[in-house]
Amino acid sequence: MPTVAVIGASRGIGLGLVKRYADEGWRVHATTRTQEGPGALGAVTGDVCLHGLEVTDAAQQRAFRDALGDEAIDVLIHNAGVQGDGMSAAAVHRVNAEAPIEMTELLMGAVTRSEQRKIALITSQLGARRGSRRSLGTYGESKAALNDRFRALEGRWREQGCLAVVIHPGWVRTDMGGPRATISVEESARGIYEVMASLDDSRHGRFWTWDGREHPW
Repeated sequence: MPTVAVIGASRGIGLGLVKRYADEGWRVHATTRTQEGPGALGAVTGDVCLHGLEVTDAAQQRAFRDALGDEAIDVLIHNAGVQGDGMSAAAVHRVNAEAPIEMTELLMGAVTRSEQRKIALITSQLGARRGSRRSLGTYGESKAALNDRFRALEGRWREQGCLAVVIHPGWVRTDMGGPRATISVEESARGIYEVMASLDDSRHGRFWTWDGREHPW
């Protein structure tokens, strides 16, 4: 049985990914800021193990790694992120740009122990610079910074035997995306699942959309 870890799974796309992988028969480690009152996440059927994790808390990061023990993680998906309303730019950057890299580096041992050795960081098309000098806004700048950090590290991750990508999940009908968004959580989760299933060395280190199209940086 393959194993996936979904970081940031309490609602929206993360919850959809947990459901999708569980339905496909995977063992799923799913994180939420608190295990108390997990809501819809607690109702997902299948081999799902819940973990409390505040992704910016170093002690909780290490506790999650330690809770995995010697278990291997075939697919690591870091989905946790914030839109940043009412937050400082530094706080948004901490969650969206720094924590995904920290968690990936911390869990690299579990990923490299697995058979598939796959990593996905959920980014956004709003973080694509495309040579423009326009302001990306606080959220976009945080995702652009995540993309930059990924591009600086993907070569090293490949040398460690991993296949890694960043994925734009689409404009999804979630609390963040709003009711006018064009695709459902289920569509996004299914697409991300298929992108990861088809991930091979030729697709490593690139920026993909949920529906399998390559996105410009």
